[in-house]
Amino acid sequence: MNTEHDWITTPVTEDLLRGHLDLETTPHGLLPHRLPARARRQIPDQQLAEAEAQPSGVRLVFRTRATAVALDTLPTKRAYRGLPPRPDGVYDLVVDGVPAARTTVSGGNVRTVTDLVTQASELTEGPVGTALFTGLPAHDKDIEIWLPHTETTELVALRADAPVEPAPDRGRRVWLHHGSSISHGSNATRPTGTWPALAAARGGVELVNLGFGGGALLDPFTARAMRDTPADLISVKIGINVVNSDLMRLRAFGPAVHGFLDTLREGHAATPLLVVSPLLCPVQEDTPGPLMPDFSDGTLRFRATGDPAERAAGRLTLTVVREELARIVEQRAADDPALYYLDGRELYGEREYAELPLPDGIHPDAAAHRRIGESFGRLVFGEGGPFAAEPR
Repeated sequence: MNTEHDWITTPVTEDLLRGHLDLETTPHGLLPHRLPARARRQIPDQQLAEAEAQPSGVRLVFRTRATAVALDTLPTKRAYRGLPPRPDGVYDLVVDGVPAARTTVSGGNVRTVTDLVTQASELTEGPVGTALFTGLPAHDKDIEIWLPHTETTELVALRADAPVEPAPDRGRRVWLHHGSSISHGSNATRPTGTWPALAAARGGVELVNLGFGGGALLDPFTARAMRDTPADLISVKIGINVVNSDLMRLRAFGPAVHGFLDTLREGHAATPLLVVSPLLCPVQEDTPGPLMPDFSDGTLRFRATGDPAERAAGRLTLTVVREELARIVEQRAADDPALYYLDGRELYGEREYAELPLPDGIHPDAAAHRRIGESFGRLVFGEGGPFAAEPR
């Protein structure tokens, strides 16, 4: 610990956290979850269990005059056997709404994936580390510490050189979003650089991000969690995981979408609700899943292994999914004036793919996340958009 400062320790409590749905007490401190305990008990696979515990969009928010702040955490980092180590997760500091600093935490646990298909893994335990921020302005200010979006993060202690209190409610609308690994922030380089975080900043809203890597599969427990979560705006980005997991056929997909939306409407009868179809992804536009990892050129890329000829028998592709989502939303909107549809190719389409191609075939890089966030902010939060302060 840096002894240069006279530290005051503040317990990490519920009123200092935003963007989570649940908190678990661990031997080290608190572990934020993005699904409640009831939903977690119904998760059928390890991949989703790990994804929902990675705090994408979760941040500590408080008010203080402190010039130095230290957050002690126990991260659990993800590695892949046979691949180079991944960079440490980033902690972003935001002061009065403006990004001010970033740091990482060394040490922590490492979960090494030994099989990309089954997601089998091994855990190596490590020590607690510290995210330290110094040189902050010496006046009252709102501080946000955004946690790493792809590292499970147990919160051990919050220390500062001045008292800390929960930030007041600024009256901002709450945006509840659900999507796949792209919404989770895969390939973004910092937690405030995921496209939902960028769009939330542009829209001036409080983000609750239920983007789960590999886990946007129309699960009823996710719909129930969203139904029971207070929100002023809701969006669901549907399709890519259903296709690349080859989870269902067209006959099951339509009713599953209806069921998911029905559940949301049980708790949010008139809340603006936006359905977003998949971004452009050439490997799955017209080829069904399942998607498989490919190391043939020495790097990780993904390829679709289905037979395009089987689309006639109900196999799903992104093209089929977009057509079905547009049909469903048009049908339901006749009785639901707060329901909207956005073609994901308006966020990332042919033009964006030519300029900012997908490095591994399916995930955008940091620059593409920024483009997607900017486009979502303009089309959805901007004038005339479904989430505008004065919606259309």
